[in-house]
Amino acid sequence: MKYETRLVITYLVLLILIVSLAGGCLEQSSGLSRENGTEAIEEVDSNRSSSTGHLKIEAVNLSGFEAGNPALVGNYRLEALDIELKAPQYDLPLQESDISNYGEFSQKFLTDDTALEKLKENGFVVISNPYNPKEEDITAMYNRLGNEGQLIFITSDTLLHLYHVQFDDSMSRVEQKELYDLLWELDKAMLDASVEEYNRASGEEKEAARRNAAYFTVALSLLQPKEEQIKEIKDPYDPEAGTYFEPVAEEKYQFETPAFVKDNVEAELALIEAHEGFETSPIFSYREDYSQYVPRGHYTHSEILKNYFKAFMWHGRMSMLLKGKLIQADDPEKEARIQTIQASLITSRLEDNPDLLQKWDRIYVITAFYVGVSDDIGPYEYMEAMESVFGNESRNFNATTMEELKIELAGYKSPEIYGGTGSGTHEPVIIAEQADELLEDTKGFRFMGQRFIPDSYIFFRLTGPYTKEYTGNQEQMPFTYIDSEYGNNRGFPRGLDAMALLGSERAVYWLDELNDSSYKNYSLRYGELDSEFSNFSAADWNRNLYWSWLYSLQPLLKDYGAGYPTFMQTEAWQDKELSTSLASWTELRHDTILYAKQSYGIDEGLPVFGDKPVGYVEPVPEFYNRLLALTRMTESGLEELDALDENTRGEFERLEFFLKKFIEISKKELENKELTEEDKFFIFSFGETLEITGGLDEESTKTTLVADVHTEPNNKLVLEEGTGYVDMAIVAYKVPDGRVFLAAGPVMSYYEFKQPMEERLTDEKWREMLEANPPERPEWVSRYRA
Repeated sequence: MKYETRLVITYLVLLILIVSLAGGCLEQSSGLSRENGTEAIEEVDSNRSSSTGHLKIEAVNLSGFEAGNPALVGNYRLEALDIELKAPQYDLPLQESDISNYGEFSQKFLTDDTALEKLKENGFVVISNPYNPKEEDITAMYNRLGNEGQLIFITSDTLLHLYHVQFDDSMSRVEQKELYDLLWELDKAMLDASVEEYNRASGEEKEAARRNAAYFTVALSLLQPKEEQIKEIKDPYDPEAGTYFEPVAEEKYQFETPAFVKDNVEAELALIEAHEGFETSPIFSYREDYSQYVPRGHYTHSEILKNYFKAFMWHGRMSMLLKGKLIQADDPEKEARIQTIQASLITSRLEDNPDLLQKWDRIYVITAFYVGVSDDIGPYEYMEAMESVFGNESRNFNATTMEELKIELAGYKSPEIYGGTGSGTHEPVIIAEQADELLEDTKGFRFMGQRFIPDSYIFFRLTGPYTKEYTGNQEQMPFTYIDSEYGNNRGFPRGLDAMALLGSERAVYWLDELNDSSYKNYSLRYGELDSEFSNFSAADWNRNLYWSWLYSLQPLLKDYGAGYPTFMQTEAWQDKELSTSLASWTELRHDTILYAKQSYGIDEGLPVFGDKPVGYVEPVPEFYNRLLALTRMTESGLEELDALDENTRGEFERLEFFLKKFIEISKKELENKELTEEDKFFIFSFGETLEITGGLDEESTKTTLVADVHTEPNNKLVLEEGTGYVDMAIVAYKVPDGRVFLAAGPVMSYYEFKQPMEERLTDEKWREMLEANPPERPEWVSRYRA
């Protein structure tokens, strides 16, 4: 697809927007990157066929990778690893007499017979947290263990959760401190421009300008602070500091609703505030899912973020359609033409006003770095299409020119994920071709469209219109069936689907075992997706922070073979790592819920430990290496965007320090080498030195989070992914001198369940559910949890 613009904008923005055209769909982006990058980037995975094994990872440096990638991708640098895998082994089942510290440890943590049997069988077990079964701080257990003199097991769960905390905090800071005001200024200027155009135009162009005035008035109304959201808090240490708008906001954020759109705006706002599900939009005349406008994720932490969430959701979901098929009106094609004129007027205003375009660019580039590019076409695509239609001539938006513009825009990409637009008004979708037609029908202009993410793409391709009919044993009701009270048997996706396509053979096993792959065409669609995903290069996987987070999880999903510790070679450990990865993915969806398109020095005074053990680091250096590269990419990318404050910089630097130490220590563990006194002190004092979350409020560090990831409008249900209280993992590990010890550490818990769409859960409601009536854990948890 060609891409040109007449505007001179920054190099960074140009590159981001090139990717929005060339990289929005999987096939386009992966083809471009593979063609230009496979020779420079190579990974050699573990060779598990030998008696010991070998882990060799080539360095990845995406600096200057290719002209078609955004400059921020160049911040990804993965260091080389070369490790001989020869961790000392022990026989399973374990015997009590084999464990050096069994007596002391068992009296404290292994009083349950089932837990003891699972420990003996697998070399590890996960139990409810004996210190606090409802613990929400993943770091608390380390200090408790250290204070009691127990051996510490430092888990991958801890590092994943700490990265989530920093990712989420950095995003919420830039949203609250900068993006809110930018969006307000942009919407206010666009409202003024729309009123001006309304007063001078006539015919359909006048009606388009009127609707634009209504569109931007709704956005401003959602952003504007209400009286109850304003509160003066003088003490910066007050827990409510930063939660409310300051008193000056009442005067600062003022605008006037044009009288000629008042009724439409009030009707639209009433639907948004009721958030009861699908209703016909008074402004756009197609059905919209108003249940999406409930602030969720970190957006419940302040009044500013609540309003930002609603306004950005409005801009991300509402489309100015090219076709009238989904529009409920006497003349749908006329309505679609007016909506196309709306998009053209907005684009022209941005194009003619560099200051406004710069504000739009700033918002888009920052959010694209976190989550990715829009799944829908937007201002730059319309700029190019209008240049092709009008050239240097004056722009007359009449029926003839709009038809020419529609033809030109038909050559641009359609959405890859169905986001629910017009649900219930289209014909029943039975086959994949009809689903593609539906995507084409939702094509149109979104001012700040929701972003393409691979897991939603997977869900859309594997379930719903593509694989609707279940072909398995009807008596064995899989997860994807709806409860009988809803009277419909249409399938839901599972987090397992995403993990399977990230490389988890264990996820594939459980999908088959639980009858969640027994759908018509499931194998066909899965094979197509597997072919796409398996061909991605490191550049494809590190195009933005969202994709790179998923890339970091992949080493945890592998089969740990010869040379790894005994407990890691069991199927039960694969199940545990699958749960950890799903919990981390849930945190990712939680943090990006607004933007993601839903388918539908310590070297002084060291004590001397000698041969005394202090604990064990989970030996997954490939995972730590990728998470280190992701952390550095996050820090350097935000610095390039001038969106990194000193506190956030310090937090990322501390996380980098920890990750480098974990790579160093886990490499020694895998190579069966003695740890140094410094290594032992690092493990021993981990609880005390874990200050990476210092300065954040308690709410920001809790492990109890929830995110809705998929909507089934026919059944009015959403798929919720949740993380729960902190559990304790107990592992048996062997040291070079032949002794076997038990160590304990914190691990995350994971839930997946369905919820009525009008009751999409916030973190606060999820915590109430966990306290009173928690859902069942996934089936595979019973393999390793007592």
